[in-house]
Amino acid sequence: MSSLIILLNIISLIVPLLIAIAYFTLAERKIMASIQRRQGPNVVGYMGLLQPLADGLKLFVKETILPTNANIFLFVFAPIITFVLSLINWAVIPLGNGQVISDLHLGILYSLAISSLGVYGILISGWSSNSKYAFLGSLRSAAQMVSYEIPMGFVLLTVILCVGSGNFTEIVLAQKNVWLLFPLLPLSILFFICCLAETNRHPFDLPEAEAELVSGYNVEYSAMGFALFFLGEYGNMLFMSAFISTLFLGGWLPFMYLSFIPGSLWLGLKICIFVVFYIWARAILPRYRYDQLMDLGWKCFLPLSLSFLLFIAGILVSFDWLPN
Repeated sequence: MSSLIILLNIISLIVPLLIAIAYFTLAERKIMASIQRRQGPNVVGYMGLLQPLADGLKLFVKETILPTNANIFLFVFAPIITFVLSLINWAVIPLGNGQVISDLHLGILYSLAISSLGVYGILISGWSSNSKYAFLGSLRSAAQMVSYEIPMGFVLLTVILCVGSGNFTEIVLAQKNVWLLFPLLPLSILFFICCLAETNRHPFDLPEAEAELVSGYNVEYSAMGFALFFLGEYGNMLFMSAFISTLFLGGWLPFMYLSFIPGSLWLGLKICIFVVFYIWARAILPRYRYDQLMDLGWKCFLPLSLSFLLFIAGILVSFDWLPN
């Protein structure tokens, strides 16, 4: 019976998540169209509301093309890895008080480990495609994700130091009086920029640079292979938005005295804020050169995040504010 309850909990999380990913793509196209003074999707359904379903159906019924010289098993397996990893990350995110599939004591470490594993799907796809463009895109992506995970790790260490726990529920409850966004504002901005790079999003979408690499690591993919990469990428963006909301915006905790609104709805609203930031960044910012991207990660963000970690640790020790 308990295994059935766990299965129902997983399904009740995955189905709304897939729907959210589908309509994230519609929101992106609509908001970007508004910024660029266009209409965006407006044909399929009322105001284009059925467009994501039509796109999904189109990818589902298309023929899967397998390159002649590709390693077929790894070629098919790579998008599955990316998609599955983007889903299992959500197991430790609390959607409300007690509404979490697995309330791990080291939830932050789990999320960081799963995010690090995501690079394997991209590397395998680039190598197994037997295409120079896909391989270059996968190498770029691997270097980029590894580079930006280090400053992200230092930011997470700072949060753990302030709260005294790596458990997401305890991190949220520690923000009852004040969200960590306010005392750690520079770190929250740095963390969001790292999330842009971690998810290969504009202005750090160098692995998918159309002008240089055609489409990067997924250039040889079509139909459901491409769809799984697409779902994995947008699922990672939603997860990173939930991650930042949990760490810095109090997760499900309400704003001020608006406690009559359910906690899961509050978390959804906070995720939507960061989703808009993702879209806004793609619409208005120019793409970095690859050397600029790596310089930013290693020469700017890494020293900054390490300095803030030592600074916050010094303040906590000096004033004896270390959590028990």
